[in-house]
Order: sequence, then structure tokens, then C-alpha cells
Amino acid sequence: MGPANIKLNPIGAAMFLAVALCLIIYAFGVPKWFNREPTVSMKELLTASIELARRGGTKVKDIRLKNILEEKVKGKTAEGADEMLTQGDSESNRAIVYGMSKAFSGIEIISEETDLKPVNFKTIEDVSKKLEEVNNIIKDDEMVPKKDITVWVDPLDATKEYTENLQKYVTVMICVAVKGSPKIGVIYKPFLQQIAWAWVGYGHSENLKNVQKSPSDGKVKLPKKIIVSRSHSGPVEKIAKQAYGNDTQIIPAGGAGYKTLEVISGNADAYVHTTLIKKWDICAGNAVLSALNGKMTTLEGDTIDYKAGGDVKNHDGLLVTSAVNDHYEFLSKLSKVAEEAKKSATSKH
Repeated sequence: MGPANIKLNPIGAAMFLAVALCLIIYAFGVPKWFNREPTVSMKELLTASIELARRGGTKVKDIRLKNILEEKVKGKTAEGADEMLTQGDSESNRAIVYGMSKAFSGIEIISEETDLKPVNFKTIEDVSKKLEEVNNIIKDDEMVPKKDITVWVDPLDATKEYTENLQKYVTVMICVAVKGSPKIGVIYKPFLQQIAWAWVGYGHSENLKNVQKSPSDGKVKLPKKIIVSRSHSGPVEKIAKQAYGNDTQIIPAGGAGYKTLEVISGNADAYVHTTLIKKWDICAGNAVLSALNGKMTTLEGDTIDYKAGGDVKNHDGLLVTSAVNDHYEFLSKLSKVAEEAKKSATSKH
């Protein structure tokens, strides 16, 4: 008797396999490789942020040196000062946002400036995702879901000082937050061509010394040097001297990036801001401080959330110190005096 000649019906076989696959998925769930979400290399994101901060800074510097600012007032600050917009802000913003969007398609970007137009990405210069200065320090990498990432951009910090040609205060800042926590910070001084960058838990640029201090005895030594915004040094000076005495040195300066770096470098003991400040002004500095064991909070002691979709304004003031131990001593004194001043001001209205 010869072998049986069995023919498989292709349609029936396909239906059998489909049913079997459905039963497997029902029993064990969808395999991970079916629903893998897009991820981003944090090391590549750091590298791109460094290159784009420099690219934006070149625009800022060139426009200032050519004196083609085209400045205009776009609003008022919380202190009543003019909030300026220049060609430097706009060109730096385009360079950074377009470059970041091309390098990491679909990534969430929040920038101070929003004057963007549709662009052909073929005309945008590619962004390098490898830099020797990063590879020499950062040996590891981390892949993070793209949906958890928010990139904060300040294309030109200290615009008012920029229009006054006070070049030392001007910075370009990029920050990468993961689930609202600042992880990567880049602060670039375009006129000095100095860059400071850090990635929390992984490393920082060679020009940033570690600011962690040995545990203090719980008392902040006097006199103190406190750096504040040029636009409202008076109220902060009053609060600081009430807290620490008349010998307290108040240093008026422009730009949140500049002031944060002054604290990191030891030129000031604290940076204090008592009014509203935007998150793109502080996110990069917050990340750098965190990487160096410094501390940034509101004057109420709260950490600042940088998730997309939230309020871009921090309403509760700012305290920046280079050491966690000193931070809470500053906080306890300054917050009490600031609260008393707020109550006093409210009672007069």
C-alpha cells in the first residue's frame, strides 16, 4: 500500500495558525517586541544639546557684534521691567529647536520663544550625536522612553543685558527633563565661548568642579554673599539683611544661568529670587546643580516639576545653593522673612 497523499488547504492552514496565535496572545499577552515604545539615547541627547547650544550661541554672538538686534518689547516681567525680544533670541531659537527636532523626531520641546515657521528639514544642518569631550567623560548610556522626555530651551538668557551689551551675563541654555526631573543641563556663554554641562549620575564637563561640601555644623557662616536679579535687588537685599545682618553682600546680576554658575563656582553663597520665574530660565541650572550635589528649590522648599503640559511658570520664588546642607539653613531663614514681607505687603493693599 502506497503512502497517503495528504494535501493541506492553504486557507485552512492560515486560519488554524491565526486561531493558534490568538490563543497564545490571549494566554500569555502580547510579546514585548510587538509594542516596544520609542526610546532615546540620553548620551546622544546630551551631545546634541551641547552642539546646539553652541550653534545657538553663535547666532547670538554674531547678531550682537553686527548690531542687528531688531529689539522690541514683548511684555513685562513680574518686576515691571520690559521683557525684550531680539533677532538674537529668534535666530538662536530656530537653530536649536529645528536642530533638535531633526535629530530626535517627535521629541517634546518647550522654548521661551515660539516664533517658528514650517521648515524643510533637508535645509537644516545635521547634528552630531558623538563628541570627544563627552566620550572622554561619559562611558555609559541610558535609553529612555521618548514620551518621558521634555527638552526645555532658553535660546538667549538675559536678553535685557544683551541689548545693553553686558555680554558676560548672556547664556544659551538647554535642559532635558525625564518624567519632570531635570537630568541634563547645558549652559553656554557665547561671548566667552565657555560651556558647562552635566548629566545627573553620569558626569559633567571638566570645567565644573564638584561643589559637594563637607557636612556643616548646621550654621551658615557670616557674612554671606547673595546674588540676585538686577531688576529687583532692593526687596531681596532687605529680606537677606533681615535674615543675616547688614554685612550681607548683595550681588546684582543678570540672567538666571549666569547667577547659577556664580553659585557653583563659589563666587556667591546663594542665588535668591523672590518673584515669578519661567522654567526655561532655571531647568538647565537645576540639572547641573543636581549633578554636582547642589540644590535648587522654591523659597517654600519644594522641588520644581518640569513635565510638559504643566505651568511653565514657577510662582514661589527660587533658592539656589551649592551644598544641600547649607540649603535648608538658608531656606529656614529666608522663607520666614520672605513670608513676613509678603504678609506686610498684602496688608497694605
